[in-house]
Amino acid sequence: MENRRPAHRPYRAIRPVVALALAFGLLFGGPSAAFAQEADETVVLNLATNADPTLNPWTPGAVIESNLINTILFDQLTRYSPEDLTPVPALATDWSASEDGLAWTFELREGVQWSDGEPFTADDVAFTFNDVIKNEALGAQSASQFAPIDRVEITDDHTVVFHLNTPFSALPYYLASFAGIIPAHVLADAENPLEVASFNKDVPVTTGPFKVAEFVPGSFVRLEPNPLHWAGEPRLAGMIFRVIPDPNTQVAQARGGQLDVVTRLNPNDVAGIGSGGRLEVLQQSQNLFFFVAPNHDDPRFDDPRLKQALLTAIDRQALIDSLLDGFGEIATGPVAPMLGALYEPDVPTYPYDPEAAGAMLDELGWTVGPDGVRERDGERLEFAMPTGQFGDLVPATLLVQQFWEDIGVIADVEVMEWNAYIQDVVVNRNYEVTLAWWSMPPTADVAPYFSCDAAQSGNNIPNYCSEELDELMRAGRRAITLDDQIEAYSEMQRLLAVELPYLYLWYPDILTAKSVNLHGFPEITAATAFQHAVDWYVAR
Repeated sequence: MENRRPAHRPYRAIRPVVALALAFGLLFGGPSAAFAQEADETVVLNLATNADPTLNPWTPGAVIESNLINTILFDQLTRYSPEDLTPVPALATDWSASEDGLAWTFELREGVQWSDGEPFTADDVAFTFNDVIKNEALGAQSASQFAPIDRVEITDDHTVVFHLNTPFSALPYYLASFAGIIPAHVLADAENPLEVASFNKDVPVTTGPFKVAEFVPGSFVRLEPNPLHWAGEPRLAGMIFRVIPDPNTQVAQARGGQLDVVTRLNPNDVAGIGSGGRLEVLQQSQNLFFFVAPNHDDPRFDDPRLKQALLTAIDRQALIDSLLDGFGEIATGPVAPMLGALYEPDVPTYPYDPEAAGAMLDELGWTVGPDGVRERDGERLEFAMPTGQFGDLVPATLLVQQFWEDIGVIADVEVMEWNAYIQDVVVNRNYEVTLAWWSMPPTADVAPYFSCDAAQSGNNIPNYCSEELDELMRAGRRAITLDDQIEAYSEMQRLLAVELPYLYLWYPDILTAKSVNLHGFPEITAATAFQHAVDWYVAR
């Protein structure tokens, strides 16, 4: 067996935005003084989530409101290094690929126990993938990410082999991306292991450093230390995730000392949130892009020139300036610049030009009617555009609506409660255009979000399908050397920039506010920080 660690290190350093920790460090004798002190093991951290979480990482619709808490509760086979985002051991201690790239062997950590005292074994890994993720009838969340997996074979209690239908060089990266292992001994006998209410909405059996003590729907989820955790008991007395749908309320509570960590902070709040001296703001990189998704079940989007015109009509820099206070950059595709050599900048970019956008629509036969709305053959150029109540989605959608109205295109915006939006738009695909985002593993392998296999029911929300694109993505998965990956993924990005399965808007800087007293919190990405929650502590 030959170890096939990826050739690239996709990392851009984080940049502190508000250096409020300086005064704290001076007061207590310098930056290293806090780390030298003992942890205050009586501290309970308060965090926020925007809606009731679902405590099963694979239940359909369990996304932003559930991801970070599930990352703490359900350990994964791998996790991201806090230094450079490469995969490092978690429930697996070592892994290697076969020469043909069609089998990956994972050695599992011995001595791991579930929170109920039962041993973690290869049975749990096989159950999670064979019986849940690969069971199409269940529609597991993000199952399309693992389409290359045929089956997981158990070699012994602590060894599994992932058998693939195509090479998948990014597998260890995807196994670190919200891919928690769930317990076979608890869920295997359930008719649908993803819909067990006593697990999803109460007290699940988990492997992470914290376990659920109490779940009050609509109010909070309280976590307590898991004394059986394989890396040792954490150095906090617990955590409380408070359900706070309104981001302004989250910020107000953070300023008032009621919250210790706020993720996905609005850039407009950066200056004010640190004014009291108890919080600092981290500016983090992530392989994430915001987009407008056109539903390709609509035949109007068969011609990419319509999508090119719609994108040309959007002033993306104005969106970044007004919504993000400049904390972002215009997106050119799904692969972010943080991936270094794998990012291809030489692609069509569609700079803002409403006159050119109008001319493109004229050429397609969409001309301005007597009421100012474009039409062709009696059909108005009008789109149903639902949006969810989360972060910048609503204001961004309303700005896009205005940009399109300026060129005679109508977007009928419907604002929906977050969980209803996920179910109706993301799961059921009941929309014509919608504005959202994808956060992906730090790799250029974007097949789960673009492949034909992921359309209709996977993460390919636009239901776009192109055999040419699929073959380019397969070539990227077969590539082992960095040069081969660059060649395949550069060609992929050039095609995606012409076809526009998504209308790429911006790459945001991810802003997280945390207490200056909280240490052991990796600053590289929020997901990585929560994967290492066992190391968090507050100094006495």
